[in-house]
Amino acid sequence: MGKYGEAAVRTVNYLNEHKHDNPIKAWNEVTIEIFGEGNASQTKGCPKNTFLGLCEEGLLEGIPCGNYTNSKKNKGYGLKAVKILLESNTDKDIKQRTLWKEVIGDQEIKYNSQMDVVLALWNEGMIRR
Repeated sequence: MGKYGEAAVRTVNYLNEHKHDNPIKAWNEVTIEIFGEGNASQTKGCPKNTFLGLCEEGLLEGIPCGNYTNSKKNKGYGLKAVKILLESNTDKDIKQRTLWKEVIGDQEIKYNSQMDVVLALWNEGMIRR
């Protein structure tokens, strides 16, 4: 699990432990702890919007559906990755880059830690199945 996967897992735990209902604020607080405030890693949009997209659809345990992101692309990548994982019906260790290739197909799109978020949450059992 990379740093963004860690951020996603910690954010879900934070939201559930504190009965907090704002995933955006919680993500920001957790990533400040991990990366420091305001640097490029802390403000990086791709993993954040993938996480918020999963929250928005009610896929994460204990987090209500809502409007959390305007991102269509990163939300879409996350949702497609979850669908692939659900359909694969396997417990094998899936690598981030392998899942990314399945999500984007033949497109030339740079990887930006979106699958780190999805796989960390998946492996921790935090995605509703």
